Amino acid sequence: MNGPERNWYALLSWMTVYAIAMALLESAVVVYLRALYYPGGFSFPLGSIDPGIATTESCREVATLVMLFAPGAMVSRSGLQRFAWFAYCFGIWDIFYYVFLKLLLDWPASLLEWDLLFLVPTPWVGPVWVPLLISVGLVLLALIILHGANAAGRLAPDLIAWVLLLSSAFLFLASFTVEPIRWLSAAGEPLFGTAAVNAFLNGFVPAWYPWPLALAGVVSGAAGLLRLSVRAIGR
Repeated sequence: MNGPERNWYALLSWMTVYAIAMALLESAVVVYLRALYYPGGFSFPLGSIDPGIATTESCREVATLVMLFAPGAMVSRSGLQRFAWFAYCFGIWDIFYYVFLKLLLDWPASLLEWDLLFLVPTPWVGPVWVPLLISVGLVLLALIILHGANAAGRLAPDLIAWVLLLSSAFLFLASFTVEPIRWLSAAGEPLFGTAAVNAFLNGFVPAWYPWPLALAGVVSGAAGLLRLSVRAIGR
């Protein structure tokens, strides 16, 4: 078979270029937003933004995810390999997003700096090193799946690997959202939507990151990657 599923390595360079270009586009939007709303510096509490801009930004984030998924959907008929390409593009995009922010804004000052990561469906926050670590894991996951498919025709995580990987994803998601949701709930604010975003931006100051959740996510994700890589090598 000579389809794109088997010749994934021939697509890797273009997928990488695409994801890096998306990262530059994303970082440019952030440069504009910070110049408009946070000219004095990006620090919590951030201060509210126009509700229309908040809605537009949320829609842009969803559109970005669609654009990161689309290349894999066009080159593969396999659902798992489409996911692998999405994971690869997402990981490269997120890594270079911070690279470009450092080049353009000299931010973050360190990997411990807090960032507003996402707005949908509720605000996500966390230290920069955490999304970077997740992105490295996504790239490795994608390469293992694609390599395994190339060597054996098809490689899918077994039930244990799926449980480990999905548990890792849930734990990291909880680590990003548990404090924003707790803060919004304590403040009597909506948990979702534009009102939640602006209430959060106006008052939230990060005080503690749930390290136990992140550590559990690292352990679970690493175990899932190891199990999947062993299956790929075995094939």
